[in-house]
Amino acid sequence: MTDDHTHVQEFFTARAADWDSRFPDDGPAYRAAVAELGLRPGDRVLDAGCGTGRALPALRDAVGPAGAVLGADLTPAMLEAAVRAGRDAHGLLLLADVARLPVRTHSLDAVFGAGLISHLPEPAVNLRELARVVRPGGLLALFHPIGRAALAARQGRQITPDDLRAEPNLRPLLSGSGWRTTSYVDEDTRFLALAVRES
Repeated sequence: MTDDHTHVQEFFTARAADWDSRFPDDGPAYRAAVAELGLRPGDRVLDAGCGTGRALPALRDAVGPAGAVLGADLTPAMLEAAVRAGRDAHGLLLLADVARLPVRTHSLDAVFGAGLISHLPEPAVNLRELARVVRPGGLLALFHPIGRAALAARQGRQITPDDLRAEPNLRPLLSGSGWRTTSYVDEDTRFLALAVRES
C-alpha cells in the first residue's frame, strides 16, 4: 500500500456499519489472543487499528480498572461503530494513524493489533513506531481470528510467498523494527504472533 491512506479509509468506511455482524463469532478468539498477551492489572495497552473495538472489552478485563486501554484507528466510521456498540466504555478511542501515534515514547506496556499488518503502508517503519511507544520488555500481539490459509480461501485468493505474515518474512521484519518474536501460530482457527520489545 502507499502512504496515502484513502484506500484503507474507503475500504473500512464502506464496511463499518455491518462489520461486527459479518464476523459474529470472533469474540472468543479475541479473548484467547488477549489472554496469551499476558497483560497484568495496571498495564497500559494500545489496540492499534482497533476498528469497531472488538478487543477492547477483553483488554480492559485484562488490565483492570487501574490499567489504561487505548484504541486507535484511522477510520472515523469504525470508531463510530465502536461507540454505537458501547465499547468506548472499555477504553479511550483515538482517531489516529498508527504511523504517527499521539502517545509518549515508552509509555505503554503492550500493543495488540488485529488484522493490522496487511494494512500498514510501510510495515517496517510502522512497526518501529509501535516499538517507540512500548517500554523495553513490553509486548506486541499481531492477531487474526483465522489463519492465513483460511483467510485466503475466504477471500478467494492464494497465499503468496511475499505475504508479510508468513513466518520467514515476519520474524526479520519484526527484528528489524525493534521486536523479538517469541511465538508464532498460523492455524485455520487463528493467527497469532507474539513479540517482545527489545531494549
